Amino acid sequence: MAENSLYEVMGLTRIVSMDGEAGRSCLEYRAKAEQCHSGGVVQGGFVSGWIDAAMAHALIAKLGDHVVPMTLELKVSFLAPARPGAVFAQGWIVKAGRKMAFVEGSLKDGEGTLLATASSTLMLADRGRVEAASQAAVG
Repeated sequence: MAENSLYEVMGLTRIVSMDGEAGRSCLEYRAKAEQCHSGGVVQGGFVSGWIDAAMAHALIAKLGDHVVPMTLELKVSFLAPARPGAVFAQGWIVKAGRKMAFVEGSLKDGEGTLLATASSTLMLADRGRVEAASQAAVG
């Protein structure tokens, strides 16, 4: 992982699994004290980002890395506080078409306690077009 990459900032430890046949993924993160607000609770944006990434990885596992899943809508329900330590974000495909997908996900701590759930609608974009548009915007 590159220094100061998104993976590092988010605290990704490893991709536990990417099952293309089932359209599922599991990512392990290390929640850090720097990601917490008062009371040692991880800020909700990190929790949302972890699950969002797992849902995107489920789509990439199923459809291939030529697809860039772009979140159009994201709903997260926070069920228990996430605290520093290992957390596991899972994502799975509910339904995927040619241009859109519906996915769900969850976040659990190292002991298996359910911390948050999510559902999302994603647009499936062509990686080449997304990267070309980014290059044009930068340069």
